[in-house]
Amino acid sequence: MSLQSKRWQVAPPVSAEVLARFPDLQPLVVQLLYNRKIRDPGEARDFLQGQTPGHSPFELKGMYQAVERLLEAVRSGESIAVYGDFDTDGVTATALLVQTLSALGAQVRPYIPSRVDEGYGLNIGALRKLYRQGVRLVVTVDCGIRSIDEVEQASRGLDLIVTDHHTVGDELPPALAVINPKQPGCIYPYDDLAGVGVAYKLAQGLLLAQKRLKETPKLVAEDLLDLVALGTVADLAPLRGENRELVRRGLEKLGESPRPGVEALMADAGLRRGSVDASAIGFRLGPRLNAAGRIDSAMLAYDLLTSTEPLKTRELAGQLGRLNQRRQELTEQTVAEAEEQVQALDPNACLYLVASKEFLPGIVGLAASRLTEVYYRPTAVVEVGPEESRGSCRSISEFHITDALDECKDLLIRHGGHAAAAGFTIDSDKLDALRERLQAIAAEELSEKDLRPRLEIDLELPLEEVSWATHGLLEMLEPTGMDNPQPVLSSPGVEVRNKRAIGSGKHLKLVLRDGRGAAWDAIWFRRGHLLDQVPGQVDVAYRLDANEWNRNRRLQLHVQDMRPAQEAASIQ
Repeated sequence: MSLQSKRWQVAPPVSAEVLARFPDLQPLVVQLLYNRKIRDPGEARDFLQGQTPGHSPFELKGMYQAVERLLEAVRSGESIAVYGDFDTDGVTATALLVQTLSALGAQVRPYIPSRVDEGYGLNIGALRKLYRQGVRLVVTVDCGIRSIDEVEQASRGLDLIVTDHHTVGDELPPALAVINPKQPGCIYPYDDLAGVGVAYKLAQGLLLAQKRLKETPKLVAEDLLDLVALGTVADLAPLRGENRELVRRGLEKLGESPRPGVEALMADAGLRRGSVDASAIGFRLGPRLNAAGRIDSAMLAYDLLTSTEPLKTRELAGQLGRLNQRRQELTEQTVAEAEEQVQALDPNACLYLVASKEFLPGIVGLAASRLTEVYYRPTAVVEVGPEESRGSCRSISEFHITDALDECKDLLIRHGGHAAAAGFTIDSDKLDALRERLQAIAAEELSEKDLRPRLEIDLELPLEEVSWATHGLLEMLEPTGMDNPQPVLSSPGVEVRNKRAIGSGKHLKLVLRDGRGAAWDAIWFRRGHLLDQVPGQVDVAYRLDANEWNRNRRLQLHVQDMRPAQEAASIQ
């Protein structure tokens, strides 16, 4: 990897005419909004002030049927199971719906499958077990939309309500009700809800229906928004529209009155109450919750989210912290082995698929993400089993990975996902055929494209003009995340005063000097190997972070890319 490996695309400056439309906003903020295609003053006001309206849950197709059936089960004392996925989105959705149904007086239990033994989606063995235990109604959260056969078989004894947000296939599962804003015929005006967001809308529907029956709820929907924020951010759902408002309000709840398990998790992650933002969820809390399902049981994360006993929450939070450390170690090992395989592949290939019996099912997705980031290719990493293999895919903006898997469905046992991430199960003897098919599809779509990652830069700014005031203006875009990224700035002609590798050589720590002679700390993660390539003067692209240590806050440049300063005029 070279020093400057990304395509820098600096957004064109907004015109004076555009600035005139926003007399109450600083030009930097106008530029940021314009880059995010927010061009109307009213839309800008709603975006910045958090006034995006929510929508009625009953606009979701299937909501009336689901609410009616669930309330019937509550009244009759039927046993209900909430069947969730094993990632943070699924676990938070499970906790949310169990909490809601419990408050309504339901006999309800959670069920989260084992990633290793049962895999993603509905498992017919698990459904049969629930039936034998007396369950007659199952509600899925964050899964089930592609489980056609499983729903068909289970429907002979169980009523199923499927709630999901993943891309819909050629047909819908034959469930009693299907709630998914992406399904055909759904008029709900926002289809980017995470799995926990869809579960939240179902909870809203149940609570509204209870009010209409003149029953006093023991729970208000606002009490659930902390879980919505955790699951939405961790699942990389777009932080625009309704998601943005749900996360904003959820972060407020996390800051004011976090549930005991989340407060213990925050403490273990070195976060204090009031300091949790979307970035903290994405990089510190979410990975800990995810670690449970990746290398142990996701029920550990569920138990933490639902426990109110202080000693138990501290023990569980510590356990998740240790699992996360182990997850990091396993990820590095898997990435190293996967990279060895990539090096042996055709360097001109537009898609990589690597496979090994040694890969762990809970780690393959992380490894795929890392390889996609490094090589900017759609990547599948596959755990090879004796008969069946399971793969996790990550992709780039130019290639819809779930659509590609749809073209290979004759080779697959099951699959599903989004444009940028997907998973599949396949007979092991068909892996080579799948690799060939996917590479052919990718070559057709990508062979003429420049397969280097694109770095979108919001504006160029001399480093000497950066200040805490600048940081305050950038924070106006919070919560940031998918589809509303943390702003990226670039500063040309910056002097490198000091550089060293840290973290066992993995990361690059720098001291940069601006035009006034002021020194700035900078960190460039996973780029320690570029130490000797960094010259004395660079153009630097970065995010501006407030780094807190021992309650002291300093501005720090979180480097996204760097290039020799003399190339500024020639590389665009």
